Amino acid sequence: MKHKDVVINIKMMLEGVESPLTEECCIYRVPFDMRKVNEDAYTPKIISIGPFHHNTLPCLQNMERHKLIYCNAFLERTQTSLDKWVRYIEELVPLFRACYSDTIKFSDEELVKIIFVDSGFLFEFFWKEYHEEWSVNDSLFLKPLLADVISLDLLLLENQLPFFVLARLFNLSFAGNNDIPSFIELTVHYFNPYNRSKLSFNNISIKHFTDLLRIFHLQHPRQRRPRRTAELMTHLPSATELSEAGLSFKVHESDCLLDLTFSGGVLKMTELTVEDRTEVLFRNMLAFEQCHYPHQTYIADYVGVLYFLVNTSRDVDILVQNKVLVNWIGDTHSVANLFNSLGKHISQSNFNSHFIHLGHDLNDFHRNLCNNLKSTLRREYCKSPWQTAASIAAILLLIMSFIQTLCSGRKCTAYPTVKLNVVLSGATWLEPDPISRCFTDENLVT
Repeated sequence: MKHKDVVINIKMMLEGVESPLTEECCIYRVPFDMRKVNEDAYTPKIISIGPFHHNTLPCLQNMERHKLIYCNAFLERTQTSLDKWVRYIEELVPLFRACYSDTIKFSDEELVKIIFVDSGFLFEFFWKEYHEEWSVNDSLFLKPLLADVISLDLLLLENQLPFFVLARLFNLSFAGNNDIPSFIELTVHYFNPYNRSKLSFNNISIKHFTDLLRIFHLQHPRQRRPRRTAELMTHLPSATELSEAGLSFKVHESDCLLDLTFSGGVLKMTELTVEDRTEVLFRNMLAFEQCHYPHQTYIADYVGVLYFLVNTSRDVDILVQNKVLVNWIGDTHSVANLFNSLGKHISQSNFNSHFIHLGHDLNDFHRNLCNNLKSTLRREYCKSPWQTAASIAAILLLIMSFIQTLCSGRKCTAYPTVKLNVVLSGATWLEPDPISRCFTDENLVT
């Protein structure tokens, strides 16, 4: 190859390089190390949204027809001009591309079609859910199993459209009509089963649906999250170890996962239901944090605490018995394995300061010898009311025997075992023989 050709080729390569990630980027490919632990947790099962999984799997093709039907229904419902939508989407394409971490291989024309159909489907689907305007033609979406899978697919990090694109297109369809709910209101309503903090749609700003899921789990009652510290949590006793040291677990009344409190030997935790979808939800929130909020990894902090607390099925049993965990999976080994694997390939540069202080307090409690002794006594001798009563009776009997022995000892005097004859004023004093060491009047011989 000639030198001139090499220069030309390299120049073309350099000119074709796209700019690095910008601040608009919010939708990411899951990092390879995280993905390989459980690829299914990041891959849609029924419906694809956005460019990353468009036309990638056969199982996603059947839904494309339904997406077109719903998109067309929304345009008819709102009398939206197709030309108006297309022109608006074309203007957004450059900004749309900037929202994705990977280079989008589709042409601008193909990308406009993807945005058009996926947005129209979501609008009509959420509208029907909000207003309960279902018909016999919607039977596919009314089946509980499919409905659950679809809602889960819509929360996957790689299966997203930027929310600002959706909001703008939705507003464009209802321009001048202030009587309809906003798209953020429709969105919060649809994902309400995941809204553990019972947040209102007012004043919520999100990047996409995965971001909304994270906000649902992190909203703090005091409207602010704990500060971060450079110190990382390195050790925490397991639930079994803490229980054996005398600690009690109780359910916290708060709906925020961050509300873990420890006082008076009681660790209060917000109830967490572990079910089939739990792993998918946590893995996608963790992946989003790792990519977009690397210095605000609150979900990773919480998973880190559970990683220490739950090592074995015995730890799961203790948390379930105290109603801190609700196990809908059934197999305690699976629950333990879930929490042991969630923290794999997670990087953290700082930690929730509240959890750090909590960790110090729990470690101090576990190392306290007095706490361990009291717990051992309760565990070994007070397992039941009958055993407690028997233990108390045994202690009282021991004390009484000790007192009796002490009182008897005061009436006796110990003497040497050598027999002596002492003559005093005509009297002979005889030392008692070794068999009887207690001196009494019978030992006097005149």
